[in-house]
Amino acid sequence: MFRPLRTILIPLAAALLLTGCGSSAGSGPDEDASPPPSSSASPSPAAAPTSPSSPSSPAATSLTIEFRAEGTDVTDTYSLECDGAAPVGTSGTPDPAAACAALAGQGAEAFAPADPNIMCTQITKGPQRAQVSGTIQGVAVDREFSVNNGCEISRWESLTGLLAPAGAAG
Repeated sequence: MFRPLRTILIPLAAALLLTGCGSSAGSGPDEDASPPPSSSASPSPAAAPTSPSSPSSPAATSLTIEFRAEGTDVTDTYSLECDGAAPVGTSGTPDPAAACAALAGQGAEAFAPADPNIMCTQITKGPQRAQVSGTIQGVAVDREFSVNNGCEISRWESLTGLLAPAGAAG
């Protein structure tokens, strides 16, 4: 008598648990999904790149770049500050206006980790490396760029105004 009851109750309990988990994740209250418009909380990495303007300081994008022409020793260090797509102050980047425009368009996504499931061509354009750290539209970033495979070359070239053309010596 216990065996038939157990075979019915265990799957029923599992189904109830799964249903409860699914409904709490998919149909929770909307106030948890996004902050109210007047919130002054710092932006999340997913929200910051899509926000066209923010009430933060004029230099919401502020980066330090350490360039390594031969891949090991730092050969140049410079900074970049942007107010949206416009550079603020002076910068040693190859093209501050192009760098700010690219960062305004790509946001922190330009610094997202590469998808480990993507195959990259095994080519290299040189030993150059650049360590870029700071904030993009208020989101903290810290990433090393290189030109040691097709995927990294593509990322580097998407930020040519910040990093110089791929394979160019600093």
